[in-house]
Amino acid sequence: MKYGPDTETTTHCVDIIGIVHSCFPEKFAIPRQPGMVAAATATLELLPPFNREEMVRGLEAFSHLWIHFLFHHSIAEGWRPTVRPPWLGGRQRVGVFACRSPHRPNHLGLSAVRLEAVRFVNHAPMLDLSGVDLLDGTPVIDIKPYLPYSDSIATATGGYATGASPGIPVELEPQCRSFCRKYEQLTGRRLEQLICDLIGLDPRPASQRTQGKAEFGMRLWDVNIRWRIASEGCTVVAVDYCPGGKQA
Repeated sequence: MKYGPDTETTTHCVDIIGIVHSCFPEKFAIPRQPGMVAAATATLELLPPFNREEMVRGLEAFSHLWIHFLFHHSIAEGWRPTVRPPWLGGRQRVGVFACRSPHRPNHLGLSAVRLEAVRFVNHAPMLDLSGVDLLDGTPVIDIKPYLPYSDSIATATGGYATGASPGIPVELEPQCRSFCRKYEQLTGRRLEQLICDLIGLDPRPASQRTQGKAEFGMRLWDVNIRWRIASEGCTVVAVDYCPGGKQA
């Protein structure tokens, strides 16, 4: 697989080395940065000819990885010289190179994620990841080990991105907790924890936080979730399989 304009002036296309299979089938509610939700998991499937055992030899010794990827759903929308980052409430513009917007000239992304395991399916490497902020189907162009001695800079400053926002309390209706328990028993996926962590970050766009809309929805894996916002927090009111999905 390759991405790039099919023109005579094209001199190089980036090779896609793998595809991400994550818990996020849609962009809404994906954490704005990696590492914010440990229960957000994915598997990185390496593609031929990059799925050889020797290409990941020694990788299991590292706890975290840098994943270089493409914001593939944003390519058709083009790039923008300035954007409104959520850290500034969606009201102020900054240069595209002063933020992590997907609407970049080359639509390249970079995430530091936890490596849970390196396993092999028919000798092909599969990397189990957690703390991801990656859309399902994301094309990956490179993998590098995270090096704590050089990649973690104690004196770094974050500009306008001063730190994680305080979380909001999340409650689940009894029938939603029951569904999550059954789902977790069937799949091993930490659905309830993932729901609480994601909604607790308040994934609503800044523009919708003042419009009075009270009910929101998202998809995780093959599950639909709906929740209601109130002044004291939010309540998850429905959790069920997506239309056409398997039944509990």
